Amino acid sequence: MKKTLGPKFLGLAALAAAFAGAAPLPVSAQDTIYVPLLTYRTGPFAGSGVHIANGMRDYLEMLNQRDGGIGGAKIIIEECETGYDTKKGVECYESVKAKNPVVVNPYSTGITLQIIPKAAVDKIPVLSMAYGLSASADGEHFPWIFNPPATYWDGASVFVKHMAQVEGGFDKLKGKTVGLVHLDAPFGKEPIPVLEALAKQYGFNLKLYPVPAAQMQNQGSTWLAIRRDRVDWIYNQGWGAMNPTAVKEAVKNDFPMDRLVGVWWAGGDDDARAGEAGAKGYKTLNFHNTGANYPVLQDILKHVFDKNLSQAKREQVGENLYNRGVYNSMLIAEAVRTAQRITGKKAVVGEDVRRGFEALNITEQRLKEIGMEGFANPVRITCTDHNGHNKVFVSQWDGTKYVKASDWMDPMKEIVRPLIEAEAKDFVSKNTGWPKRTEACEKAA
Repeated sequence: MKKTLGPKFLGLAALAAAFAGAAPLPVSAQDTIYVPLLTYRTGPFAGSGVHIANGMRDYLEMLNQRDGGIGGAKIIIEECETGYDTKKGVECYESVKAKNPVVVNPYSTGITLQIIPKAAVDKIPVLSMAYGLSASADGEHFPWIFNPPATYWDGASVFVKHMAQVEGGFDKLKGKTVGLVHLDAPFGKEPIPVLEALAKQYGFNLKLYPVPAAQMQNQGSTWLAIRRDRVDWIYNQGWGAMNPTAVKEAVKNDFPMDRLVGVWWAGGDDDARAGEAGAKGYKTLNFHNTGANYPVLQDILKHVFDKNLSQAKREQVGENLYNRGVYNSMLIAEAVRTAQRITGKKAVVGEDVRRGFEALNITEQRLKEIGMEGFANPVRITCTDHNGHNKVFVSQWDGTKYVKASDWMDPMKEIVRPLIEAEAKDFVSKNTGWPKRTEACEKAA
């Protein structure tokens, strides 16, 4: 029997000692904030998870090295290895919650679903950045959960909008066959309600192709079925080892690469590289840009890489999933800063940061101040909308890198938002004793 390992931690002190050869100076506990990162550097999803973990850690480390932390408070960074396993993820959560984390990043829809009921009880905000339960965008029913900048339902609607643009109009979708290749897990099933609603509205035929986790690297039968069904477009809701396999199978089966569009988590550089020359034209949704020519990434190179404090390779800075991790930690840092302004405290706690997230307003000016001008769009969260349903664009693999291949597109909010509100009410009704919101509504700072 395989032995189950408990949570494994890689703390800031250990990392600094390993890479710099010296232990860091002690920091007063009252001037620190604790940010645990639930990550997976091992297992079948590590091919994606490692890059995310590196980006998240390096941005926070850069703030420590360049600024001494956030608003005068040093960041204590600690990773907990989940292996993308829900049980281990919950173990990680239980291990870190006693250390007063200001936020928890589950980085798995399955783990997020298990933690959602705990957040209000433990007074720890959960950031499920563009993943997790789409309905948790409803702040009235989920005051402790935040999932900016876009939900999976937003992504599915943008995919349909992109199809319509390429085909010459929504009316041209009628009679088309659209396939959803998805991980057979809560994450993979998330876009189904929106795709079903849009299939009914625009008259396309929706085919579902679930891929069990154990078969992620063996999708031959799935792609034979896609050929048999004469699928016109495919939306790939995949992660980890599933994505490079899907790209390779698409190439092998001569599927038109510019008709294969991945959710933003199916856009790793390694995913596209797996298809070699045949992968040119592969598309993925995105809500931030790639490349390292942004001041924030240059600061990471200067303050983290030049001090040998990163686990990433230097050439990986600027790749899609690395930048995704940077974006994730930027949201954390800005929520902490907002909480510090609201409370007047340096060492904010989880309850404060929940307020910071709810008043989050990252403007164009603020993006420029933090070195992210042109990197991403503004983000604003309200007490009723914990997502923002922000614009998304299509990236396309040019053979060596992802390039922006569309304008920024608004999700179909008129479709998505009513579905989210209905699903939130349904979720609450099925969970007996779900607490009503008592938290005061925060205004944008």
